[in-house]
Amino acid sequence: MPLDDLPLFTQPVASVPPEKARMDALVAELEHHNYCYHVLDAPEISDDAYDALFRELLALEAAHPQWRSPHSPTLRVGGGLLSGLVKKAHRRRMYGLDNVFNAEEWRDFVERMRRALPEAPLAFWCDPKLDGLALEIVYENGVLTEALTRGDGEIGEVVTAAVRTIKTIPLRLRPPAQGGELPARLEVRGEVVIFKADFAALNERRDALGQKTFANPRNAAAGALRQLDTTATSAVPLRFLAYSLGDADWGGAQPCRLQSELMARLRDYGFQTPPDGRLCAGPAEVETYVEQVRQRRESFDMEIDGAVAKQDDLEAQEALGHTARAPRFAVAFKFPAMQARTILRGIEIQVGRTGVLTPVAILDPVAVGGVMVSRATLHNEDEIRAKNIRIGDTVLVQRAGDVIPEVVGPVLEARPADAAEFVFPHVCPVCGQPAHREEGEAAWRCDNLACPAIRLRAISHFVSKAGLDIGGIGQKWIEQLVSSGRVQSPPDLFTLTVPELLQYDRMGDSLAQKFVDAIEQARHTATLARLICGLGIRHVGEQTARQLARHYADLDALAHAGTEELMRLEDIGPEVASSIRAFFANAANAAMLERFRALGLWPSAPAEPAQAAVADGPLAGKTILFTGTLSMKRDDAAKMAEACGAAIAGGVSKKLDYLVAGEKAGSKREKAEKLGIPILSEQEFLDMLRRGE
Repeated sequence: MPLDDLPLFTQPVASVPPEKARMDALVAELEHHNYCYHVLDAPEISDDAYDALFRELLALEAAHPQWRSPHSPTLRVGGGLLSGLVKKAHRRRMYGLDNVFNAEEWRDFVERMRRALPEAPLAFWCDPKLDGLALEIVYENGVLTEALTRGDGEIGEVVTAAVRTIKTIPLRLRPPAQGGELPARLEVRGEVVIFKADFAALNERRDALGQKTFANPRNAAAGALRQLDTTATSAVPLRFLAYSLGDADWGGAQPCRLQSELMARLRDYGFQTPPDGRLCAGPAEVETYVEQVRQRRESFDMEIDGAVAKQDDLEAQEALGHTARAPRFAVAFKFPAMQARTILRGIEIQVGRTGVLTPVAILDPVAVGGVMVSRATLHNEDEIRAKNIRIGDTVLVQRAGDVIPEVVGPVLEARPADAAEFVFPHVCPVCGQPAHREEGEAAWRCDNLACPAIRLRAISHFVSKAGLDIGGIGQKWIEQLVSSGRVQSPPDLFTLTVPELLQYDRMGDSLAQKFVDAIEQARHTATLARLICGLGIRHVGEQTARQLARHYADLDALAHAGTEELMRLEDIGPEVASSIRAFFANAANAAMLERFRALGLWPSAPAEPAQAAVADGPLAGKTILFTGTLSMKRDDAAKMAEACGAAIAGGVSKKLDYLVAGEKAGSKREKAEKLGIPILSEQEFLDMLRRGE
């Protein structure tokens, strides 16, 4: 037979080079041992043996970079320096969860679900509600390709490089134990957390190095995940626990039918899942489960703030769908804030960016929900008097919303004989100038614009997320720049140079360049709404800033707007309008704005257009305002109201339709009562939304 007539399969096949074969084998072996150690907590080899395999792979990859696997465990060490975080839309929105606080509200939820889908089975998958950072990880043909933070639910930040450093996240999915194909595309959703013991050890290390310690595991996790230097991310003991899916293309793989089946599949793929997850056969069994989790709350390895119940049938989940904010097939049981007793040793006065004097309790350090608390807010002079708090008292401390520590009140039976009443100062403790308290307000305020404390906090606010959101410029750098006198107002930030920054402690070439680049980017990308909010105008928050940016072309137009003209806007009353006019009438502020213009920071077109009203929503055409402490963030409540057609007000006026008042609602509630405006509790507000759905 002529050679040309030989079948193709008889032609010689190139063999895999032995170095590449060894690299592939090492990747597979290290992946297995990584899974055993970090996910199963059952290591099969010693740390020294693992390190030897790891070093061998590193050497081979250095010699043959063309054969490095995209899911090599060496990618977990970090080392890349990103120029910035890119934002990207989720294929499927990442929703939050509605909350219930007792059995009655849970039964109401079940009844609404039963009415919406009578044929739905009443089995629920339940697990603890993790207090961490929501994350979505994308796998294509089993290989990790992308990771996004939740963001606002619609758009998140791409954090793929940072996520690759988290050792509990598989860089490629483990093949199912029962065989079969991996999905063509799978968006795995879950929570990034730091275990309590790991968090304590992390803070001990930082304290020993003279670094600022983290306030709580959630903040530490969020900050680490958004680091542009992935080496810094890899140094934080982050863990990922998976609990649901976004978009899924199962390809040749067998789809899951039940949430309980999905949780088992996620574990097969190599993920950790929330501990003590359980399938509950009915609503009553869910209530028992929730109580058991509540009683064992402090025993969990990570911070939890409740329990979650999800309809087990995935087809029923799809049929039930979502409200504007949350799924109709799942709900979170929220637990009360954690409390602890400690001694109040003193009260310090903190001066905020608007000059408000805020009393801060100095406490004997105490663990509250796994976090050491030594300082807590006392809100204002009236709060101290109303709670009858004295220096030397044994007090109850809680983390409001499980984040911000506050003093609940004294334990009167433990009050010592020498407990001293606190006399609130009527002068600023920083600059020594007289403070004043306006009629109808609870706060004492320093009006000295040259006060160093006001200057520091005003500049910090300017670069914060509520302002221009300039990443990479932390509080410690602002403190150094202000204390040195180099930065005395926000425009000074835009004149900083790399050589100048290198003179400051712990500022290296790379960090200095990132600092300057971030400022330069903000100069060109800042929206009018963000700049207005960043100016720190009293009573003007993000919502009011967006409203102003929708009606005025630039700061010139806003500066020339009269009080009556401003009050014609739906969410602006006389107090807010007067504050805006006072800001622009101030000569120092006018000079600052001219500097912004000269520096090229002068957005002239509204970059955040108004959302179209939901014409048929239950709050269509209504104006609503939130005040006091709610169980959710006020921004989240505002988004819920906007999604149902409401406009969000910036202050109390006759144009307001409803005031939703949480705990400790103050002057806004009093003003609304005088004007005869209907006042709703948070639950009444939620009930109104539900009745309209």
